[in-house]
Amino acid sequence: MTATAMKNEIDTVDFQNSTAWQKVCSKADLVAFSGVAAWLETAEGPAQVAIFYLPSQHSKGLSSELFALDHFDPFANANVIARGIVGDLKGAAVVASPIYKQHFRLEDGQCLEDENVKLRTWKIEFKGDDVWVEG
Repeated sequence: MTATAMKNEIDTVDFQNSTAWQKVCSKADLVAFSGVAAWLETAEGPAQVAIFYLPSQHSKGLSSELFALDHFDPFANANVIARGIVGDLKGAAVVASPIYKQHFRLEDGQCLEDENVKLRTWKIEFKGDDVWVEG
């Protein structure tokens, strides 16, 4: 058994045999008000996830301070969303794609310029100092 395989067994907790929470990084790996990219194993196969950390945003009406969206930008056909600029548009926390500047809501992945485009989102939370995503 390789070290990588052992690490995956330790960092994955199976819930209800359908989804699994996976440790993707630690809180120290995050950059406040910015994004980082991580790999996530999903039922459809591996996916790149863009993780955004907005500390102390509960008071501004957000349901969480962590958000996990597709890293893949369907307009640019590239994995770039984690490199986008985080901001506020019409009262919603958004990330602007770094290539063509479409805005995606962090809470649900909805594109604000095209109602037919929505990025996948995942549940994400801190467990101690670690960041876990349900894949």
